[in-house]
Amino acid sequence: MTQRVKQNVARLESPGRIPGVDLARGLAILGMYVAHLTVVTPLKWSRPETWLGVVEGRSAILFATLAGVSLGLMGSRIRMRAGGRDAARSSIMIRAVFIWALGLLLLSLDVPVFVVLPAYGLLLMIGAFMVSWSARALAITAALTATVAPFVVTMLDSGGPPERGSAAELVSDVLGWNYPFVLWLAFVAAGIIAGRLIRRGIGPTVVLLGAGVALSVLGYAALGPVGNQVIARYGADLQVGSALWALSVFRDAPHSGGVGETFGSGGFALATLAMSVLATTTPLRWLLWPVRVIGSMPLTAYTAHLLVWGIWIMVTPGVGSDIHRLHGFLALDPFWPITLGVTAGCIAWALMWGKGPMEQLVHAVSTGAQEPDRPVAGSSPVPGKERGS
Repeated sequence: MTQRVKQNVARLESPGRIPGVDLARGLAILGMYVAHLTVVTPLKWSRPETWLGVVEGRSAILFATLAGVSLGLMGSRIRMRAGGRDAARSSIMIRAVFIWALGLLLLSLDVPVFVVLPAYGLLLMIGAFMVSWSARALAITAALTATVAPFVVTMLDSGGPPERGSAAELVSDVLGWNYPFVLWLAFVAAGIIAGRLIRRGIGPTVVLLGAGVALSVLGYAALGPVGNQVIARYGADLQVGSALWALSVFRDAPHSGGVGETFGSGGFALATLAMSVLATTTPLRWLLWPVRVIGSMPLTAYTAHLLVWGIWIMVTPGVGSDIHRLHGFLALDPFWPITLGVTAGCIAWALMWGKGPMEQLVHAVSTGAQEPDRPVAGSSPVPGKERGS
């Protein structure tokens, strides 16, 4: 028993693993829990009491970026293997389909959140073909997508959300359109570049931190205010294609899909990743070990909190799944029991059995349980979720 625990603790410290990736993913999960399970005051940078609102929107984008990071780290291993590219791409595609299908199943719980897994699966499918791209091609893709896609997505969404129970809603669920892959590919492309950088050591990681901060300033201080001011003065219901409409797309509000949010929150995700990697080169590596454990099994932690939530609202009289009754559920203060319970479960599982149960299942499905588990750079690219607006 003691030997098994020692081996499982050592697993998170293996030479091929980057603890900062686990930490960043764990922070994103905790941010997701705050966004889902508490009433978050909208963020105002000038008011410190609202800073917890940083979790809104940014946690989901951090997850998407970390998917690209895992793909980027995986790509370094692929290039060292003869004929490994096709095998690795097939493995990623199988994982993507599994995650996409799991997301559709979780939708049946009817909890009042936008389940990210269908979109995440699609992003992984596309990302499987981006792993071998050059850094230049990835940078161009990220920049163009972040600049152009917000206009495309805003135009497509101009008719409002699909009617509940309609065929349009089914298509939206299948595509995970609450997290439109057309736009979110920018985060995956940036994440692949980031994964390659952090693999090279502290120097490139510091460069990544600087780039993330610069992008955040660009998005939140330069681009976002343009769209925010237009919406504040003229409202959001503007004629599609007009000059004012075009300016409004520069907004930076969480879940808005605006140009400001894309650059600002994308930069925030890169900076968070870099700071997490740098933090785990210090004694904080051990102080933050519980968060790293959560981040080592993100699909398990994500699925668990939705399952607990779904069961809770089924057995609690008067608390339904309707989005309009969400505050009735939040009034029960579900954050601490769910967060502490899932955290304790993840730690116990990590000590006794190592890799999380959902991660083991994904690995077995994607490899046929024939390839030995080689921990590389944190964990498999699996996601989390945030409540949308």
